[in-house]
Amino acid sequence: MEAYETYQTPLSSRYASKEMAHLFSPANRFKTWRELWLNLAIAEKQLGLPIPDEALEQMKSNLDLTPEQFDIAAKEEKKRRHDVMAHVHTFGQVAPAAAGIIHLGATSCYVTDNADLIFIRTGLTFLLKSLAVVISRLSAFAAQYRALPTLGFTHFQPAQLTTVGKRATLWIQELLWDLRNIRRARNDIGFRGVKGTTGTQASFLTLFDGDHDKVEELDKLVTELSGFDYAYPVTSQTYSRKIDIDVLAPLASLGATAHKIATDLRLLANLKEVEEPFESTQIGSSAMAYKRNPMRSERVCSLSRHLMVLHQNALMTSSVQWFERTLDDSANRRITLPEAFLTADIVLSTLQNVCEGLVVYPMVIARRITQELPFMATENIIMSIVKKGGDRQEAHEKIRVLSHEAAHQVKNLGLENDLIARVRNDPYFSPIHEELKQLLDPQTFIGRAPEQVDKFLKEWVQPALDEEELKVAVADGGKVELSV
Repeated sequence: MEAYETYQTPLSSRYASKEMAHLFSPANRFKTWRELWLNLAIAEKQLGLPIPDEALEQMKSNLDLTPEQFDIAAKEEKKRRHDVMAHVHTFGQVAPAAAGIIHLGATSCYVTDNADLIFIRTGLTFLLKSLAVVISRLSAFAAQYRALPTLGFTHFQPAQLTTVGKRATLWIQELLWDLRNIRRARNDIGFRGVKGTTGTQASFLTLFDGDHDKVEELDKLVTELSGFDYAYPVTSQTYSRKIDIDVLAPLASLGATAHKIATDLRLLANLKEVEEPFESTQIGSSAMAYKRNPMRSERVCSLSRHLMVLHQNALMTSSVQWFERTLDDSANRRITLPEAFLTADIVLSTLQNVCEGLVVYPMVIARRITQELPFMATENIIMSIVKKGGDRQEAHEKIRVLSHEAAHQVKNLGLENDLIARVRNDPYFSPIHEELKQLLDPQTFIGRAPEQVDKFLKEWVQPALDEEELKVAVADGGKVELSV
């Protein structure tokens, strides 16, 4: 019952994947701190500091925290008001041979900032793989409906026809840009390394008796042991908070893409042309039993807005860091960074679930085309009359009058669009009566949409997904089942 008596963020308790929720968990965070302390000790020993093998062995054997160790750390932090030192003392209790050398020469940001960079890089990799699966699922949808005509909308007013698949490529293209942006941010991530209290490495220079080469080698060794190719060449006490801006910007941009896609799907659901999956036992409304609300797409929109505004936090935090550091970034970042990654994770998993179960209603789409296409076909009708020897201006006036009469039927009387019936009944248009069916074939109004879909999927989507890590992710990616 205790778990139900305190607030839990719905990001982790209701929505997020186990992998992303674990990444930012206390267990993983403090284990990572211990790994960083071990890497530091290994490198210091390698460069000549008198650290016993027993110390390293005890550290290696106690990287995972037990519930009892969490309790000890909590008591230590309450007493010392310092989370890092609380965990230094806790680690020392289970690795007593290392108690005197844990955190040697380091400042708190050695573990806090380097751990955050590890989490950020790993989290971006998770998101890249999830995004690749979404793109793959949506691409299959685009290919399936590459040639199905549908009414286009500009200003949410009827416009020239497109295809269901072509519309989906507009969504996919933005997701490909998000893939590029997230990959770029991931690949740019460096390591803070061992820089000391204000970034000068003074403490390490003292440890190695003024040997600058050993200090530089220490920074390089710890960076490599921690799995990074390079460390930022200069830092203050922290890594620059501008890095957080660069990381959260592509996540916010992903939020904008997801919101646009989900909004389009919500509008299509209203038109009854395309719907997200809806289980047989799902309830749309507690009062209106007939409703099929697009709750998944609405969730994507809701969380995407949250994801977009989190970037503002990173901007403001970076802008107010005084000189070598202030601590007013700490509490903010403890919330902002995990929330950004958990939210992006949830947006992508929900979007994948939607894309895997999209339902298209061709008959509804065809009926809407039938209602609007006569007006769009008027120019073709005029051209056909002229080809048969008619006068363009006379034909234009005839069509104008008939169009307004048909519009009156639709708008004022609530009847169907009968423009084509009026054209058929007008002797003036008798020369092209046999051509009307062809003139009104929706396939003649979609231009190169099917060919554009094929070319886009072949030349842009497939190469992007053929990168090895993404290819494996798509191949291994199973269906997403939402728990709520």
